[in-house]
Amino acid sequence: MAAGRPRLSRGRRVSLPGVHELLRPAIRDQAAHDGRQASGRETHPQKITVYLSADELLDLERARLTLRARGLSVDRGRMVREAIAALLADLDAGVESSTLARRLRESAASSEGDQAPAGITP
Repeated sequence: MAAGRPRLSRGRRVSLPGVHELLRPAIRDQAAHDGRQASGRETHPQKITVYLSADELLDLERARLTLRARGLSVDRGRMVREAIAALLADLDAGVESSTLARRLRESAASSEGDQAPAGITP
């Protein structure tokens, strides 16, 4: 190691989108109205981390194995991208009637019912 160089310095910088890219208006092309397509098998430079419960991970793996038993061999990442594409297409078709909005409303309503009023300890 060269003298005077910080030990953790690797010379790599993380590339993040700029504020203009993050805040640009959402513009959909005609393909979005006809349904979304998941990206499929290609290099994906963006990454997200999703935390699942043990049961959710087992359900995802069971679904993958069920598809494989029917002759459709896909990885979990592909399944998740397809599920996201399907949910976003449903959302594009109508926000109020979308499966995603309905499930999020139900989840919010059930979590509000689980919370005790302020100042009261259960």
